[in-house]
Amino acid sequence: MSPAPPPKAPTADIAAQIAFAMRSMGVAPIPRNYELFYEAYIGSNPALTRRLNSLGSRAGQEELDQIAAEFNLHGSERIIESAHSRMTAELEGLLLLLRREQDSLLSYNRILGETYERIDAKNHSSADLIRNAITILTRATGDTMAQGEEMVENVSRKSQEMDAVRRELDEYKRIANTDSLTRLANRRAFDERIASLFGFPTSLPSTALILIDIDHFKKINDSFGHPVGDKILATVAGVIRMNVPAETFVARTGGEEFAIIIEGIAQADAYGLCERIRTSLEQTPFRNSRTGLNYGPVTVSLGLAMAGACEDATELYSRSDLALYCSKNAGRNCTRLFEAGMQKEFNKSWLIYKR
Repeated sequence: MSPAPPPKAPTADIAAQIAFAMRSMGVAPIPRNYELFYEAYIGSNPALTRRLNSLGSRAGQEELDQIAAEFNLHGSERIIESAHSRMTAELEGLLLLLRREQDSLLSYNRILGETYERIDAKNHSSADLIRNAITILTRATGDTMAQGEEMVENVSRKSQEMDAVRRELDEYKRIANTDSLTRLANRRAFDERIASLFGFPTSLPSTALILIDIDHFKKINDSFGHPVGDKILATVAGVIRMNVPAETFVARTGGEEFAIIIEGIAQADAYGLCERIRTSLEQTPFRNSRTGLNYGPVTVSLGLAMAGACEDATELYSRSDLALYCSKNAGRNCTRLFEAGMQKEFNKSWLIYKR
């Protein structure tokens, strides 16, 4: 188990718990502090959690900013802001080119109008009219074509530059949404993904949320140390990934907690997938290849809920979390599917349990 995060309020709302922890330590409620406490709260970076806990009950802003710098929490934010500014500049440049092209076409249209008026006049000879019209139109057409070619070249260059900035932004977003230890999506990416599900209600009946928790992980960390615990986390992540379709969304949502969002699947098939993951991990050896020391057995408990019967992402997560708690309560190393009435099995709220 990862070190205990900062103090938690008695509620399931992550934002409220983070705000409570910040108030408890006298921390200013500004965005960069919230990001710091968020990363510590979800437990995806145990070293950060330990470092923040070392500050005690009071923390100065300078100390918090130093910790954020150590763990490079705000670096990607600044890079994304820079890339966004460059994208904005490129767009402004492109719009300026288009406005110039519009002005050029308006000028050409004006020249055509003037030429027509001269041709329509009765006080010029036919030869003069034709000669003047050809001269004017040739010059105007040549200028417009040259400007058009330059416009095409400039727009193409601007488009390439904008595409390069877009790819850079995509890469920084991928890094910001990736757990550094397991290379899975992190809690931030999970929160975005589960919230987006309910924007497409027609796909909800065949969408499943699976929550996975490593059994007795605190005992593993206490017995063998955090480096071994990190290796086990990475191995568990790899086994999960190998047992789901390639396009499936898989995230590490906390210290030893994982989540799977899978679309286009029936409830029975989702349950079968859970069991495949569970048995694969149960059969995976967890040994030190050099010393032969056995770290196992390593097992997981799983909770499954389907999105079709849920009103929103909060209800879907709560149902999966309750099913996971039931599998823990049933002895661990098992899968439970959410069923109506599960909450009545317990006298206390499953939302504040400690695994």
